[in-house]
Parts: sequence; structure tokens; C-alpha cells
Amino acid sequence: MRFKTYLGKEPRHTDIVSCIAWNTTDEVFSCADDHEVLIWNPATNETTKLLTLPNDLFPTDMHIFPRTSTTGGIKKQIGGDIFIITTTDGKFHIINRTGRIEKSIEAHRGAVLSGRWSHDGTAFVTAGEDGQIKIWSRSGMLRSTLASNSFPVYSLAWGPNSDHILYTLSRMLVIKPLQPNSKPLQWKAHDGLILKVAWNPSNNLIVSGGEDCKYKVWDSYGRILYSSHANDYPITSVAWSPNGEVFCVGSFNSLRLCDRTGWSHSLDKPETQSLFCLEWSSDGTQVAGGCGNGHVIFAHVVERRLEWKHFEATVRGRKTITVQNVCNDLMENLDFRDNIIKVSFEYNHLIVVTSTQCYIYSTKNWNTPLIFDLKEGNVSLVIQAEKHFLFVDGQGLYIYNYDGRPVSTPKWPGMRTDYLNESTVALSNDTVAVRNKGDEKIIHIFDAITGKYVPDGKPFNHKMEVLEVALDQCGAASSRRLALVDKNKDLYLLNVRALPNSLKKIMKLGVMMHSIKWNDNSNMLSTLQDGKLIIFYYPAVVFFDKNLLPMTIMQKDDR
Repeated sequence: MRFKTYLGKEPRHTDIVSCIAWNTTDEVFSCADDHEVLIWNPATNETTKLLTLPNDLFPTDMHIFPRTSTTGGIKKQIGGDIFIITTTDGKFHIINRTGRIEKSIEAHRGAVLSGRWSHDGTAFVTAGEDGQIKIWSRSGMLRSTLASNSFPVYSLAWGPNSDHILYTLSRMLVIKPLQPNSKPLQWKAHDGLILKVAWNPSNNLIVSGGEDCKYKVWDSYGRILYSSHANDYPITSVAWSPNGEVFCVGSFNSLRLCDRTGWSHSLDKPETQSLFCLEWSSDGTQVAGGCGNGHVIFAHVVERRLEWKHFEATVRGRKTITVQNVCNDLMENLDFRDNIIKVSFEYNHLIVVTSTQCYIYSTKNWNTPLIFDLKEGNVSLVIQAEKHFLFVDGQGLYIYNYDGRPVSTPKWPGMRTDYLNESTVALSNDTVAVRNKGDEKIIHIFDAITGKYVPDGKPFNHKMEVLEVALDQCGAASSRRLALVDKNKDLYLLNVRALPNSLKKIMKLGVMMHSIKWNDNSNMLSTLQDGKLIIFYYPAVVFFDKNLLPMTIMQKDDR
């Protein structure tokens, strides 16, 4: 997995590009110290000028209003395309799609260093050189001053539920709840000034970069998950992909692609000078970056590999996949009309989602895929089972069989599909399980064929917030089990079809567990515990005699 980068021969801006924002997957806004706001088409590298800012306005940040919000489980379009630009004169400016400045509002003493819309579009937050953090309504009315500090706040980010703000404070990171009189979480994160932070709403992880030339990955409790070695230059930009699988890191003449664990997969050395801002497209396939020499750099992820038995599928370019049979070295080249958005390869079927269509390939025949059109091209998740698969887009969750026919469309109150990922959604031949985002103690369990709740028409309510869910794949529907890991890292096994008043509806398997995975051919469960691989050969024995459970466990150290 690596980036393929694109850089124009000559810069379109004549000064530092300080702001980048995606409007659609085919349209990018850039703003620079030359006061120009340009619109880019990444496919053709063509630009048009949207507006020229007054000569006394130097931009520091730009963010486009979220295109949709969720109300009562239904996504609705809100207003027109507007965006905010923060500037060094202490103001932020609300600008519409035609380039007209609708409002200019005095916000801070000194420069406004960052401005971000909330995920639901109901508010935005600004941070300034004066150390203050302020919450504003969509119309630009001041709601509250969230914090006042003695240091400038260089970067901030909204929490996944838009109820917390993460911000930098010199060498510290601070998570501040929006509720009044709530105690903030604060910790020392770097040995130098922190320049950029990003908080992913899908995986709830934080990445930060600073003048100590390191980037670090944190959980939402301030616990470090990864720390890089010292790079050659300070880290000037970081950005998560929307699905939380990867993030990118920018520095002087440096663009790095990392997975969610922090592991670096590729390092490019473009002639860009410092990368001051990075932004992913909404489909998670492309990155745009603002450069110190006036360039705007584009990159997309290639050479992503997926394996199933003796087949290996590799994404070679925006519209090309190669499939290799490693037993006989036969190669198949698959070309597509539109850009590839998502790829999944399990149960002898390759699922390829482009911006307009879904292709279903069988390992028995690579020449004639089943194809159906998509209602919305912004697919964020694909999960497969033996008999069918599901995909998630901005409007809902859909289950299809491998003949390309729709099976069901499960729905639940307060549905938020933009936060679903592989850890919070599980699928088997007869059951779908989804961890609720609004209340993370709730797990919605549906019949995969009918799309209705099982077993009694109500969701399951755990006693703690749930981090991860996984369904076993074998056996009858009546014996279906769901493994879950909660906030305390405790592992439980849930008897899905048992009624809530059953004595053995849910049983505890272990503590300090994470990264659970069921075997495809038998109901064995693997997990990680304190650097050890733990395999439960028959976890369901806990429902019959929990004293037998230790006899079914195999441990393997990492040494």
C-alpha cells in the first residue's frame, strides 16, 4: 500500500497554500497567501478562480459545511454549499458557493488559527492566538467561550459525537467536554510545540504531530498507542481517512501514509516544501495537500492487497485491479469505467465498488461479473458473509446476495451510517449486528433476511460501552453467537436468539481482550490479550459449564 502522487509542473498559487477543502470528490478548494481561492478538478488538474480575498486577509484555515446531517435516522440536505475561512486579522468569514462573502465576524484578538464545523453541522468552533476557544452557531452568533488559555491554540478537532473538543496547548493535548463545569482531560503529548491534531469519528483515535518531529497515535483517554521516530523536520499536517483505516502525515518535502496502528507503509519525497494542510476526499480514496511553494499536491492509495485462499487481488490504479492465482501464476486484469472506492475479497467472491456501480466477481469466472447501479457512490464499508454481503453508504445499510439482488435494509432509530466500521458492524448468513453510535451500550441485532429485530423486536443493552462486535459464521441461526469487547476490555459471548430473561443470555470469556476474529470454517474465536494470541476452540462451552472453558483455550506468546 502506497501513495501515487500528482504535482503540476508550475504552481497555480504564488504564495504558501495554507488551506485545502474538498467540496465533492471531483472538486477541491484551495486558499493561499496570494489571497486567491481556487477550485481544482483532481482528474484533469484544471483550476478556476472562485474569488480574490481583500489584500489585508491572509487565510489560516478553511472548512466546508458538512453536506448532510442526520435527523430521526434520515439524512437530510441542509442549506447551500457554504464554507468558512479564518484569517490572521482575528476574523472568520462565511462564504457561499458563488464566492460571495456573506458575513465577516470579529472572533479573536490576534490571528484565528483554526476553524472547524461540527460533524452534524449545527455549530463550528474557532481557536486563536489569544488562547481562547469559541463555539459559534451556523449563522455566526457566539454561543460560548469554551476555554481561555495562556498559550495560542494552533489546532483543534471535534469529538466523534460533536460533544467534545480536542485542542493543542503548547506541548499538551486537551479534550474539553462541551457541558459546563465538566473537567477536561489533559496530558503531555510531545516534547515540542504541537502543530496539528486530527480525531477520527469512526475509530475514535487521535493523531498528533509537532515540532519534536514526531507523530503519535492516541486513544480518546490519552493513552499512547504509537510514537514515531524523530523525522528530519517538524510535522506540519496530519489527516485521517474518513473510515479510519489509514492516515497521512505531512512535513518538509515529505508525505507519509500510515495505517491506523501508526505503521508507515510509504514515504514520498515531493518537491513541495512544507505541507501545511492535508485533507481526504469523502470517499477516502484521495488526498489533497497545500504546499509551501504554492503547489497543491494530489495523491491516491494504490497497491492495496487483499487475499483469499490462493488468490491475491491488488489495486494497481484508480480504475485497475489485478488478480493472481498463486498456485499457477495466472493473472487477470480487471478494468473499470469509474474510480474504485472499496474492495472486499472473501468467501470466493471479489466485491468492487466504484463511484457509480458495484461489481461482484466469482473466483470461478473473472470475465463476467454481476453488476448493479448504486443509489449513492459514497460507499464507506463492505462486509461479506458466505451467502450475502452488506455495504454502507451515506443513506443506509444494504444487504445483497451474490446474484446482485437486494435482500434487506435494516434500519434503527437515530441511524448514523457515517460512523460504522468493521469493528462496529458484524454479518453472518442469518444475522446482522450493529453497535449504536448515539448510545454505545446498545447493539442492534437484525435478521439478515427480513431486516427485523431478533429475538424480541428490541436491541440488546450491555452494561458498558461496546468497542467491538463479531458474529460466528457456522451452524444454525438458533445457535448464533455474538462476541463483544466492551470499554473495560472484557470479552463476552452473547447468545443472539435467546430471550432477554434467559439465565444464560450472555457470558464472560475473559479480560483485557481486543481485536476479536471468528474462524470462517468452524466457530473458533481468536483474540489478543497482553501480547498473546488467544484461541478459544469452543467458546460456546461457557453456556454449558464455564469450568470447562480453560480446557478449550490455546495461548501463543509473541516471542
